[in-house]
Amino acid sequence: MRPLLALSNAIDLINEKIGYVCNLLVLASCVVSAANAMIRYAFGYSSNGWLELQWYMFAILVMFGASYTFKRNEHVRVEIFYLFLSERGQLLLDLIGTLFFLIPACLLLAYLSWPFFMQAYHVGEMSGNAGGLIRWPIKFVIPAGFVMLAFQGVSEVIKRIAALQGELTIDAKYERPTQ
Repeated sequence: MRPLLALSNAIDLINEKIGYVCNLLVLASCVVSAANAMIRYAFGYSSNGWLELQWYMFAILVMFGASYTFKRNEHVRVEIFYLFLSERGQLLLDLIGTLFFLIPACLLLAYLSWPFFMQAYHVGEMSGNAGGLIRWPIKFVIPAGFVMLAFQGVSEVIKRIAALQGELTIDAKYERPTQ
């Protein structure tokens, strides 16, 4: 189980770093938005590239922030039944949900979005707006975000199995494993 927990820790570390970048993107998108608005109203100048840059940062924030949010156990959960379960029941429900629903759905969505990216990449897709940005790099964010969420799902499965075996306890508030 130790090698699997090491893998889980590596995935968690990667998603923690991604989460840090996503936090910076929130600030960056606010700065770009404010600067773009000030320049537009003060000097009468604007560029579609700045607007698209905001959209791109938001897309990265959402797609990669999902895995960070899942790692922190801050995702939306329907807790009608979850709250009435024992700790072991909660671990089992998390395990089943992640293993049979989240990971397959993420991998399917990554697989289905890959041709969307590849088509844009092969034609060198650009924005149709004057002064717009290249489109194909941001389309890569879709499959990559789903793959990262699936990887975090694998990490959570490993942690739940370890917790069920008594090798790991999970701090319910922050989902931080303790040994």
